[in-house]
Amino acid sequence: MINTYSQYISKALAKDNKHVDAVLNLLAEGCTVHFIARYRKEATGSMDEICINKIKFLNDGYIQLDKRRESIKNSLAERNLLSCDLKSAIESVLTLTELEDIYLPYKQKKRTRATVAREKGLEPFSKLIFSQSNINLKEEALKFILASNGVNNVNEVIAGAGDIIAEEISENIQLKNRLREYYASYSNLSSSVIKSKIDEGEKYRDYFSYSELSIKASAHRILAVLRGKEEGVLTVKIDVDFDKISTIISKYFIKNSNESSSFILDIVIPDSFKRLIHPSLENETISNLKKRADSESIKVFSTNIRELLLQPPLHDKNILAMDPGFRTGVKMACLSADGEFLFHDTIYPHTSADNQSDSLKIKTLCEKYQIGAVAIGNGTAGRETEFFVKSINLSKDILIVMVNESGASVYSVSDVARDEFPELDVTVRGTVSIGRRLIDPLAELVKVDPKAIGVGQYQHDVEQKALKEALDFVVESCVNSVGVELNTASKELLQYVSGIGPVLAKNIIDYRKEHGAFKSKNELKKVKRFGEHAFQQSAGFLRVNDSLNILERTSVHPEHYHIVNQFCRDLKIGINEIVCNTYLRKLIDLPKYANENVGLPTLNDILDELEKPGRDPRKEFELFSFNDDVNKIDDIKIGMELNGIVTNVTNFGAFVDVGVHQDGLIHISQLADKFVSNPLDIVSVNMKVKVKVIDIDVKRKRINLSLKSKTP
Repeated sequence: MINTYSQYISKALAKDNKHVDAVLNLLAEGCTVHFIARYRKEATGSMDEICINKIKFLNDGYIQLDKRRESIKNSLAERNLLSCDLKSAIESVLTLTELEDIYLPYKQKKRTRATVAREKGLEPFSKLIFSQSNINLKEEALKFILASNGVNNVNEVIAGAGDIIAEEISENIQLKNRLREYYASYSNLSSSVIKSKIDEGEKYRDYFSYSELSIKASAHRILAVLRGKEEGVLTVKIDVDFDKISTIISKYFIKNSNESSSFILDIVIPDSFKRLIHPSLENETISNLKKRADSESIKVFSTNIRELLLQPPLHDKNILAMDPGFRTGVKMACLSADGEFLFHDTIYPHTSADNQSDSLKIKTLCEKYQIGAVAIGNGTAGRETEFFVKSINLSKDILIVMVNESGASVYSVSDVARDEFPELDVTVRGTVSIGRRLIDPLAELVKVDPKAIGVGQYQHDVEQKALKEALDFVVESCVNSVGVELNTASKELLQYVSGIGPVLAKNIIDYRKEHGAFKSKNELKKVKRFGEHAFQQSAGFLRVNDSLNILERTSVHPEHYHIVNQFCRDLKIGINEIVCNTYLRKLIDLPKYANENVGLPTLNDILDELEKPGRDPRKEFELFSFNDDVNKIDDIKIGMELNGIVTNVTNFGAFVDVGVHQDGLIHISQLADKFVSNPLDIVSVNMKVKVKVIDIDVKRKRINLSLKSKTP
């Protein structure tokens, strides 16, 4: 297959054109990014999923460019405007901006001042002036009063000609590209408050009189001023030095020193800039700043979500989940180690004068359901509930863990929660979700819209389609990198597996309910609408942990089972022996098994997987505790060192939960002893840190923290 744009994509990403071609062909065949990255390394030169996704993104952009290109050509052809030269120019451009610049003079638009002037027959006079012939403008203009339609005097003739020239200047492609460069490098983004909105716009006070070089404006400031504009609090502008702009324009068009050139320089260029060029480039610059801010913010959000989804799971422990509250009580739910709901109840330890009965109830539940860990939501009354549970003196083998409950309430009222627990109250559903987040954060968090989890930066201000695509990709990446147990996974988890999607996920669940547990991956082919292609794309990312064939518990793709079997035949051993014996695996001469379809990258992956069949790639669970003597913001003093968990990372720093219901901020300048340009280089969501308190404002609930080794 010939891929029209592969050479441009290869150049943009500095990748071998052969490998880019292979990726595009595989995508065209319906292969997913994750399948290509994991199981087609020979064809792609072992590109990772990030690179493959960039190839897909760039190619999709070129596809949209071609659609717009055809639309423009059809429009021009219908109006008999598509000359050979124009068609060639349209077909040669590689960006949408270039395409729209070429189309602009021919675009059907509202009547402009230049259009009116042309209708009055003033275009010949404009050409005479634009050529900067040595003429007397008023004398020449007299000729056009007689020949024109509806022009009453010399000044109208000259003004109309100026309007035509101004529009032609504004539509000059070379000039526009040069001015784009100037705006990108030297314009200022500025904002000011609308006087009538001063009081209600208090949260935008930092931007009441703000100006910064556009190229240096950070994503959060760009999004903040644009939100202020959207809410009617701020006016936002792009400022440039007109004298420098005028000099640039003059170099393109001023050829002589006479009356015509003076008219263009003194009258036409300022008018063209103020009326046509600047409004267009101002909007374009703001749009580009918004795109940059969106891209940076989405990247931060995606990284945060990835860290949150890949939190270590807590295996093989029954859970007592608690959703704390003061007046409404603490909701409790007992769960099996697999997350199966067993029992629920409510206690009121924070309003009862005698907590003995609540303490006894918790102890009884722990004994009856063999509880191995208590999961306590970190919202309202979280630390107080933790303190109460610790005071009961449960078995030292029972872990007490604070769990981030962001989004649990969103889940509890969702269709997913109603389908799972139609008989349970929404508060109990939320409690179950808190417990399941401890058992397997990934399996539970995929049920919640990522935007509701609270680890973004201006996530409601960025372009929503781009945000959804980026977050879906992150979720898919996490799910497929960890792998999914076919017999226990929820529909919501299964739909993110490569090649499956919502419809097949539902069909898998329906088949499982009717026929019982899958005995092998191959049984998937009996599922309604589950064809060979879906099987190829998904099988490697699924696990059947109870299968007698140990390969079914691994990421070795079924299409490669025969290779492992050949290893074993050549060594005269069974499959279980090759899994358990490092020495025997080292006897395998891998190059012997390589061919044009399966090379050393895939063979090495197979051996790596045989070394750790079915092992969860996530980190081991590590217990964390806040400072016991700090439960509310009044307990914090400047100079204290506190245990904390990073809850969100932004462009300007990181927010940290230190156990007082109010996150503290580590500003980017306080993240390290060295200069930090990107907070993600130092911290990540769910990272455990020890921070120092450098400032506190109890009234405004602001806590400033530092990770520096030496603080003021």
